[in-house]
Amino acid sequence: MLCRAPLLFLLLLGSVRASGAESSPHLPAPKDVVIYSYNFHSLLRWSPVEVDRGLVLYTVNYKTGAFNKWDEMNCTRITHTECSLPWSLKERRWTLVLRVRAELGQVTSEWVETDPFVAERNTIIGPPKVNSVTVSSDSLLISVTPPFGSEAGYSLQYHVSYWENATSSAKKETKTSNTLFKIRNLKELTLYCFRIQVELLAYPEFQLLGLQSVPECYRTTVSEASRVGYIVLIFLSVLLSVNLVAVGLSFLWRYHKKLKYWSQPPLQIPPHFEEYLKDPNMPGLEVLHSDAEDDPDNSSIVFCGEGSQACGSGLAGQAHSRSISSDSDIT
Repeated sequence: MLCRAPLLFLLLLGSVRASGAESSPHLPAPKDVVIYSYNFHSLLRWSPVEVDRGLVLYTVNYKTGAFNKWDEMNCTRITHTECSLPWSLKERRWTLVLRVRAELGQVTSEWVETDPFVAERNTIIGPPKVNSVTVSSDSLLISVTPPFGSEAGYSLQYHVSYWENATSSAKKETKTSNTLFKIRNLKELTLYCFRIQVELLAYPEFQLLGLQSVPECYRTTVSEASRVGYIVLIFLSVLLSVNLVAVGLSFLWRYHKKLKYWSQPPLQIPPHFEEYLKDPNMPGLEVLHSDAEDDPDNSSIVFCGEGSQACGSGLAGQAHSRSISSDSDIT
């Protein structure tokens, strides 16, 4: 009995080790699994699975609404975290369900399924491409390319919204199914902006509206009638200006003497002279008056202010010169 006990213990220990070696480590499943579709180009995306070591691979399966059976796609044991749908699954009205799992060697994660996907309902329709814009005085001629190719049973309609000036909020809208269309009844020499949005039409009562394009702005030109009117107006303005200048020069030439007389200020006696002249008691005026009576032929007017020594000496000199001249006459 004592010999069998150690042997039994060794057998139990070996069985535990064997069971531990056969157990698989846990591998997380991919997260953020979603189908992204833009203009009917669809692909499956997910977040990468992080592990300490080793390269994680991914496998994607699909099934349709008509056949509830999982099939492999062209994405088996791939390293990147997205998978494009093959052309065989590009039918717009099919219902698809996709699933993906992570693989690390012989270890696999659980499958993660997507919600049912129908391309004609779940795709995002982008704006059309504006090829050219031809500007005239009252219209914009716009050429566009649809965001995706045409397919039987589907049609596209373009919603064109436009407004005057870059800051105006009053928008107008027109609809057309042509890729070459014209926005009419615009004002000349005015800035207009527009945006285009595609609407997908299929069977009755099915509509899928796409994204709006980035606003584009263009200024209308001037019409030929307005151009001729502007030329005539400029010519008349120049002619009127020339006539006004000619009339002004003629007036200046005819009345230049009067204008010169009016432009010169009148001569005035200085205020201090005028004050002395108005005073009858000034001694200087009496001396001058008496001298003028004595010698009318050699009279001169000298005006002196009161207390002026220079003027007094000048008057004395004149009196002395007159006395000498009188003495010479006697002799």
